Amino acid sequence: MIKRAFDFIVSGLALLMLSPIFLITMLAVWLQDYHNPFYIPLRMGRGMKPFKMYKFRSMVMNADKTGVTSTAGTDNRITGVGRAIRRFKLDELSQLINVFLGDMSLVGPRPQVISHINECYTEEEKHLLDVRPGITDISSIIFSDEGDILHGSQDPDRDYNRIIRPWKSRLGLLYIKKQSLILDIKLIYLTVIAITNKPSAIKAIVTLLENYKADSTLIDACRREKPLYPFPPPGTDKVYGE
Repeated sequence: MIKRAFDFIVSGLALLMLSPIFLITMLAVWLQDYHNPFYIPLRMGRGMKPFKMYKFRSMVMNADKTGVTSTAGTDNRITGVGRAIRRFKLDELSQLINVFLGDMSLVGPRPQVISHINECYTEEEKHLLDVRPGITDISSIIFSDEGDILHGSQDPDRDYNRIIRPWKSRLGLLYIKKQSLILDIKLIYLTVIAITNKPSAIKAIVTLLENYKADSTLIDACRREKPLYPFPPPGTDKVYGE
């Protein structure tokens, strides 16, 4: 109840303050190819109920019809305007609309592609849908460079499920266990800090995880001092695709 009230008030105020930026972004995307400035995919929501997620379109029209859902930084489907949108996270800020409507929260596990949930996720991972998905969370800070991690990948979907998803899912499940309004405010603050000083934000997250007595392997991965490697997702001892 308190979390929803916080989401509603903050998202409403943010939409008002950001409306000039949103209008300029919409115009820039539309002038690029005269098509809908929004990309509105279906994502899995709380209770395994799909919802329409609003994102400023950063790719060419019908990019989703290629069947690739994970995006590397070198993806040629990303438009010129789209690169700026992704750089400044405007595609995620537009999801404030979903927060205001009640489909999402400011903080929570990131929305997931429905096919990933149905085809790849373990039963334990599906508990990520016990809460509303969020605009940001712990993994959004740690893996804000997801496109760079997948840079040069020949199969971004497979590599995402092997080297990023296992850690993101663990962080999402940990957030659900520890969630509170204070934690939400702290993660919103660290998300902003990460834009200009990611090492500082990561250090704060690592301290947070240590205080929560998180698994040492998870903490080590979150330090981002070593390349990520294939790891089993929660609920299984098998690496995706093996």
